[in-house]
Amino acid sequence: MVALSTWFRYIATKLEYSVSLSRKTYIQGQIADTEILDTIWRNLFHGKLTFLHWNKGEEMAPMIGNYGGTLLVRKIPAADPTRVHVGDVVVVKDPVNSGDYIVRRLAAIEGYEMASTDENDEPFVLEKDQCWVLADNQNLKPKQEAYDSRTFGPVTMTDIVGRVIYCLRNAVDHGPINNSHFSKRQDSPVLEVELDVDEMAKNHKA
Repeated sequence: MVALSTWFRYIATKLEYSVSLSRKTYIQGQIADTEILDTIWRNLFHGKLTFLHWNKGEEMAPMIGNYGGTLLVRKIPAADPTRVHVGDVVVVKDPVNSGDYIVRRLAAIEGYEMASTDENDEPFVLEKDQCWVLADNQNLKPKQEAYDSRTFGPVTMTDIVGRVIYCLRNAVDHGPINNSHFSKRQDSPVLEVELDVDEMAKNHKA
């Protein structure tokens, strides 16, 4: 049973999400001034803060598994350094195939200096709104197999659509994702309220 204090934290988190999402749609010109409060109210009481995402491939093994897994992803309508943190596992739009999404770990954000072990690569600093994402699997060849920022370069923060908070690898092997300390704290009420392992298992493709 979810504690009352957790529900309060969950509602506060959902309100912050609703305001952020409504602000984003307003800035994009999708709603008028008079519609902002109605939009916040609607976002607050309808829908969840999470969605399920099937991830295939071995790039994030062993955390997600060699054959993929069903992921519970917390929605992030406007990613910035206050909402996602270095160390988080994020769902990001594929920079090469715009209709697809990939799951990678956030390794660096704007202002970080990036240096390569390849002496032919010049060091550089990530610009505003840029980030660097990496595969977890150390057994993959960096530029040939891993398919991450070492292959396609920096991605924009706005291409991050969510943070992975739970993974179901199979019916008996599942658990929370090891994200940054800040994010685990932010996501804990969402995980307690919205986690449904049975639902994840029904949607599992393996």
